[in-house]
Amino acid sequence: MLLLVSATAGAATLEYSVKGIKGERLRNVEAYLGAPPETDQDRLNFVDSARSKVRKALEALGYYRPDITLVVHRTEPVWTLDITVKRGEPVRIREIEIEILGPAANDEKMTALLADPGFVAGDPLHHGRFEDFRKKLQSTGQQRGYLNGTFSLSKIEVQADAGTADVFLHYTSGPRFRFGEILYDRALIEPALIDTLATFQPGDYYEQSSLRKFQSNLQKTNYFSSVIVQPLRARAQGGEVPIEVILQAAKRHSVEVGVGYSTDTEERVSMTWRTPKINRFGHSQVTRIEYSPVNPSGRFTYTIPVTNPLTDVVQLWAGLEENEYGDLDSRQVETGVRREIRRDAWVYSYSLRSLDESWDDVYNDRLTRDYILLGGSVSSRSYSGVLVDPERGFSQLYTLEGGSRDAGSDIDLLRLTAELRYVFSPWPRHRVVTRSELGAVEIASGDRKDVAPSLRFFAGGSQSIRGYAYQSLGHEDKVVQPDGSTKNFVVGGDRLAIASLEYQYYFTDKWRGALFVDGGDAFDEQDFDAKVGAGFGVHYITPVGAVRVELANSVSEDDPDWYFHLVIGAEF
Repeated sequence: MLLLVSATAGAATLEYSVKGIKGERLRNVEAYLGAPPETDQDRLNFVDSARSKVRKALEALGYYRPDITLVVHRTEPVWTLDITVKRGEPVRIREIEIEILGPAANDEKMTALLADPGFVAGDPLHHGRFEDFRKKLQSTGQQRGYLNGTFSLSKIEVQADAGTADVFLHYTSGPRFRFGEILYDRALIEPALIDTLATFQPGDYYEQSSLRKFQSNLQKTNYFSSVIVQPLRARAQGGEVPIEVILQAAKRHSVEVGVGYSTDTEERVSMTWRTPKINRFGHSQVTRIEYSPVNPSGRFTYTIPVTNPLTDVVQLWAGLEENEYGDLDSRQVETGVRREIRRDAWVYSYSLRSLDESWDDVYNDRLTRDYILLGGSVSSRSYSGVLVDPERGFSQLYTLEGGSRDAGSDIDLLRLTAELRYVFSPWPRHRVVTRSELGAVEIASGDRKDVAPSLRFFAGGSQSIRGYAYQSLGHEDKVVQPDGSTKNFVVGGDRLAIASLEYQYYFTDKWRGALFVDGGDAFDEQDFDAKVGAGFGVHYITPVGAVRVELANSVSEDDPDWYFHLVIGAEF
């Protein structure tokens, strides 16, 4: 008996069906009726109230004269209830009287709502649409600063027998409030930073969207673990509302450890130490150490806000890196200062850096050169969809650097680069990715061998020309070996030109296939020799970007090779 009770507990004691209506009307009736009852008492209550619930559900959609028939089949243990509805003709709106009273009557954003309330005279009465418009009017008033706004009249007069209804809605706004003083803990952040991050000034008209933007700005600084921005309506005086900012400082230090692998740089281990807010002036630092067999590196960056910490900062940095460029092993020691300014979708920067680089040339001589480089860059990025897998996007980066013997460099040079990437989806499940890279180094005086490997251009690898090894393409020097034979060493070029076209097809939301062709070269001026790689791959979309497994062939070679490429990351 206990097993029987356990098996039947929670089972429905009544099943019902609704006939004669469909669509929104059926869904509303089912929503009013709710789930089938599970006890005998609930079953009796369900049957007793079913007619009134069906009627109310239909009245909400304007049907005030339905014919409702209920038939109950009392067969134990589960009753059956058949509901048949003849909805009749709906009540239609005859007159609409909507008014905005008070100062909001001259507010364009408020009065614009009157142009389309969601219903017009002659429409079937729909209480839901009336309530939606009512809430929209109230919400917009609150967002625009009419904090005391109320409805002095809100009713629908229904003449069911005549089949008509009159709608009356009067919104009385009261005064429009303004922003008052911003209240916050001044020990946590300098007032000048609050001023630059604020999206309003005391005395400006109150706008809820400005509060949300202000809160977002504070959160983006990473200075705080929690940010709450709220109006103190109870303390409003003289038509001004004080704004309270509740801040909770972020952890003073954080350490992140990461591991990864790429066929270009092989296995990689990294550690990043961050101090998001060193002092109340908003200074911060990031120290990152990475190890991989190809290019171990370490970098320290100290950031100082100039005006706005989100749009105008100065960065001081120092770095140490080893890298393999073609057949050259290089070691770089770098220090520098850069100012970065964001204006809408564009990022502008100018910098001054000192580069001390040493490397072994093809004759096994150890060379060391010093450079003082003044430079600048302009970049922008726009996309739609998810950042790790955008449906459409365009990014561009242009850089210019120069050094002079008169200013401390070992050589006079000018270096320019351009990187462009365009993604678009012409049809559902189809995606196209294009990219190009251009570069040039001009030497005004001095020997070409004085140009450090990191300032030359190399190609090849998963982010360059697939089908070739990482940075294996560039100008080559022929060197006579001790046995009298000659060997070509890749030493890099003073020009770079690369283009890529990739087609992707999504088998599912997470899996896609890819076909691609890459071409170009890193070369010396007037010595261009196009290298072409083509292949295919399978990509899996993760929260950190696509895991791309690809096979590419160096099709332009007389004896082409297949290369395996593995990389994790998004196009942007």
